[in-house]
Parts: sequence; structure tokens; C-alpha cells
Amino acid sequence: MARIAIVTPAGAGTRNGNRHTALRWASHLRRAGHRVAVSVDWDGAPCDLLLALHARRSHASVVRYRRAHPAGPLAVALTGTDLYRDLPGSREARRSLDAADRLLVLQEKAPHRLPASLRRKTRVVYQSADPRARRAPPANVLRAAVLGHLRQEKDPFRAAAALERLPREAPIEVIHVGAALSPAMAREARRRMGREPRYRWLGGLPHARALGWLARSHVLVVSSRMEGGANVIAEAARLGVPVLASRVEGNVGMLGRGYPGYFALGDERALARLLLRAREDRSFYRRLQRALAARRARFSPSAERAALSKALRGILPSSS
Repeated sequence: MARIAIVTPAGAGTRNGNRHTALRWASHLRRAGHRVAVSVDWDGAPCDLLLALHARRSHASVVRYRRAHPAGPLAVALTGTDLYRDLPGSREARRSLDAADRLLVLQEKAPHRLPASLRRKTRVVYQSADPRARRAPPANVLRAAVLGHLRQEKDPFRAAAALERLPREAPIEVIHVGAALSPAMAREARRRMGREPRYRWLGGLPHARALGWLARSHVLVVSSRMEGGANVIAEAARLGVPVLASRVEGNVGMLGRGYPGYFALGDERALARLLLRAREDRSFYRRLQRALAARRARFSPSAERAALSKALRGILPSSS
């Protein structure tokens, strides 16, 4: 079987999405019999395929590999900010895509962002989840979970802002799990907690504890400005927790065009209405559950494993 090097800009010990994706894909590929090493940079170690996550931030590894192996198999995964922020202005990102034999994206809308000349070598691999937490939301309050680090791309305080648009007596709370990536973000989270007692920021937590909070919530709020394909949506779908999401391409690509739980990007009033409706309208809540259940199978580990294997078929030496 093949020797595969996976490079990701997220180092060991970090809890961001790129790291989780790299480790999960490594596990899938090892299960298929390949030898896989995960690192931040490709150091020239022998390999039969380089799989680079993030077109811009892994560009140096792409260049080194291509110089050492002009015809060697190379796959590049576009994981979010490279697709929706970097590509228009980053020459490095565009060169990584041109150099690749295969491009991987995380949701069905992503290929439309690429030039037509690149779409023929692009494959969709939905991220998967297999959470073991038990569903146990509280009975007397609608709990909305926000899972994600506090950074601008996530629009992290939109759910907190939505609480301020709701009546004080509305039994709705927001639990926010995620590390602040700057002192200013931490200060803002604490300021909002002081102003709105229904908002609780818990900081960064181990993944299992974060999933526990998700399982004990009625809805997940994903308010991001840009998303490559949020793994937390896959986790929510597998747990059966309905999602309220900003209508951005990455979320629509995960949840489907007709999903009933979207709100306009940055619109806390619309999000507040959805939260209140999820609390008071049981038929609407069941619609959310049914719509999410219809997407659940594509986020299974077996589906991701099969899609990843298919995406690399034809460029791995053992599969040619």
C-alpha cells in the first residue's frame, strides 16, 4: 500500500478544524492499509502521495514536493478560508491548486467557487462524525449551543446578540464553547456575559466535553461569515441536534438549499426569531429535525471513508 504524507497548518495539540480533518483522514487511510504521517510541513520524507490541507498555508510544502517529484501524486484540500477568502487575492493559493492532481472540498457548493478548468479534478468529501454523547436537552429552557473558537470568520457573538433581541422572560439560553484567539475576543465574551445572564462562555474545552454540551442542547447555532464545511454541523446531524445557520455557501453546501433553519448573515433579529420559533413552534422544530435527518447519512464515517478513497482513486500508485 501507499505511503501518504498529510500536511496541515494546524500543529499537534491544536483543536481547530484542519487538525481534526487531518487526523480523521489519516485514520481512514490507515484503515485502508496505507502508511500515513501527519505533519505541519513536508520535510522531504519519502512518500507516494502528498495530501496538503489549505491551499495557501500549505503552499511551501506543495512547492517543495512538486520540485522533488515533478510527476508525483499531489492532492490539495480546500478547507475554508483558502476557498472563500484567499483564492481571489493569493497567488500562492492559486498555484497550489494548479499544481495539484486532485482537489478535495468539504461540501457540495464549493466546486462552484473554482474556475471551470479546475472542477474536473475536484471531488467532494463530506466530513464525518461518530459522537457517542447522549441526547439530554433541558426541559424548561431552549438551549442553543455555539461551538467554535472566537475569531472574526465565525461571527462568534451573533447568538449572544440575538438574545438581546428577545424578551427578558423568554426561556432561551446560549452556551458558547470555544477558545478566544485574542485578548480582545475574551474581553468581549466576558462583557457580553456581564450584560446578558442567559449567555455563558465556557472557553475552550476538550472535544468530548464540547460534544456533551452539544448533545444537551436543543439547537446548534453556526453564524459563520465563511465556512469550508463545518464539522460541527456533521456532529449535530449525527446527534440529531437541529442547526440554525447563516445563509452562506459553506453552510448551504452542508445542509442543502431547502433547509428551513437559515438566517441572513449578521442578522441577529432573524436569528432571534428562529430561536423563539424553535422554542414555541413544535411543528417547526420537527421540520428542522426531519430536514437534518435527511442529510445525516452523508456525514457517517463510512461515507467519508468511501468518498476519500474514491477521491484519491487514480492518483495513488496502488489504485492506478
